[in-house]
Amino acid sequence: MDYSSALAAVLGGVLIGASAALLLFTYKHTAGISGIAAGLLPPWPKGNVWRIWFLAGLVASAPLAKLAGADPVTELQASPTLLALAGLLVGYGSRLGGGCTSGHGVCGIARLSPRSIVATLTFMFSAGITVFLTRHWL
Repeated sequence: MDYSSALAAVLGGVLIGASAALLLFTYKHTAGISGIAAGLLPPWPKGNVWRIWFLAGLVASAPLAKLAGADPVTELQASPTLLALAGLLVGYGSRLGGGCTSGHGVCGIARLSPRSIVATLTFMFSAGITVFLTRHWL
């Protein structure tokens, strides 16, 4: 067993949980990325700067990890057009579903929200079916 990768996964989970709890207790908002990003669209409410900092932290995490000695690997196997289309569909789906995987999966389940539990089960089932179909049928 590779204990360094297990430790990295545990540390990552602790950091995600701590950031979600800090956001909840400090600003009274759940750490749902789609909702945070959507809140940057006009009209802009007052006290919105925390959203920019939160998203900047997400964007800065990979370069900071690389500076710290980690080797984050990103391999994109799709065209920019397909990635943009996928991003739009994910954004639409997360707004339609009332949240994204981070909001439902991390924050909603922690609050024992039935809606979040159903949403997360739906995400996971859909992801499993998609992987199966793309790897074995397409």
